[in-house]
Amino acid sequence: MSAKPSVLAPLYGNCLFRSDERVEAHEYVARELIDHVLRWKRGRPDVAMYKGQANRLQVYLLRYGAEVEVTPRPFDDFALVHTSLLGAAEIEADGNRIELAEGRTAVLAPRRRLLLRWYPGTEQLIVKVPHALMREAAAGEEDQPLGLAPGFMFARTHGVQWGLLLQSLLNMTAMSGEPGGEGMNRAWLDHFERNLALFMLSHQPDGLPATEQAATGPGGATPVDDAGTAPLRDAGDARMAALMEYMEARLCAPITLEDLARAAGTSVRTLNQLCHRHHGVTPMDLLRNLRLDAVHARLRLQPDLGITETALAFGFGHPGRFAQYYQERFDELPRQTQARMKA
Repeated sequence: MSAKPSVLAPLYGNCLFRSDERVEAHEYVARELIDHVLRWKRGRPDVAMYKGQANRLQVYLLRYGAEVEVTPRPFDDFALVHTSLLGAAEIEADGNRIELAEGRTAVLAPRRRLLLRWYPGTEQLIVKVPHALMREAAAGEEDQPLGLAPGFMFARTHGVQWGLLLQSLLNMTAMSGEPGGEGMNRAWLDHFERNLALFMLSHQPDGLPATEQAATGPGGATPVDDAGTAPLRDAGDARMAALMEYMEARLCAPITLEDLARAAGTSVRTLNQLCHRHHGVTPMDLLRNLRLDAVHARLRLQPDLGITETALAFGFGHPGRFAQYYQERFDELPRQTQARMKA
């Protein structure tokens, strides 16, 4: 999903409010989305909220400007889909921790507790999806539980597909105006919205059809042959996608080479071949580069953070080696990144 004004033009035509007043901003967002506790952190408030309305789906573009910590009450009758257009956020949904990097999409349907931390300058595109619409899409009964995970991130490939759906939805909000307005067939709009809800349900971690689970094996890993490997031409891209998702979800956790091989559903030897073919590095070097990228992004967004603490949070236990790796990758030391962002 692009943050370009041309893509978001249907939203920019309907600005709900802009404000640098903290109390006013909190009240407006609470009225549109849900009651919440809002804690202002570093930075100057520069709040803006835009809205698009299709039929039953509502689309918002929201920014706070400053760093904020948001604690909404659990959602009773809807889910929210967050796409980070600019900046990044940390999300905890019923104990599930999500690092929502720029360009990624997360589905939030907490039943107990939700905590969101937006970094300064973050802009999120938010789709509000009613439970009733999802039940229609899944052909479920009104009182039947949806079975939607409390919080999960779309895989990269699914995130790209979601972005295309969002662009279509934004165009429809511009054409439809009010529900049933001229320029958009109501039956087609209903059909599209149900398909969008079905996409959410089908692409959650437990949303694979039984036939696809059987084809991919437990946990989404591609089956291996008796030797523990599979032909590279058959599953290389899928294995690398599974590997990337595994690493990105566990940047802060201890990971061994054997863990990576299991996540990709292959042997260590084949995994090394795949990583060299796709990225030109070993699997552990690839993991280290992802962690360095995460530290770099965090220091750029929050230049007042402690360097050692940030490095430790992303799995770097030796400060000296971390600084060396960082300089090799970004041609500057961590403190230079901080100084550049504070200038």
